[in-house]
Amino acid sequence: MADGYFIGPDDAAQVEMLPGVHRRTMGVTDEVMLCEILLLRGSEVPAHQHLNDQVGYVIYGRIELTVGDETRIVGRGASYAIPGGLTHSARALVDTLIIDAFSPPREDYRTEAR
Repeated sequence: MADGYFIGPDDAAQVEMLPGVHRRTMGVTDEVMLCEILLLRGSEVPAHQHLNDQVGYVIYGRIELTVGDETRIVGRGASYAIPGGLTHSARALVDTLIIDAFSPPREDYRTEAR
């Protein structure tokens, strides 16, 4: 990952986090981290939680997103906000590209990106 103000796709390696779930860690400051997440059709992010707040925006595609005990279909142009500590999961209904922001930055994603 590049150090500096500008990060391009060539500066950020894509990491396959889970089968069909690919992450590119982009801009990072002390307070926030921006990630590009590509979920291939049928891929799943199992139920999990972390202390970081997570806010996302769907560039294209559709996912079934469960936050707490509420499940919705989230598609292109939609956004979501998940407070830290709340259990959530996702399943890609079609190939889907998401931009996720984490605050504070996820240390595990920072380390994997280097």
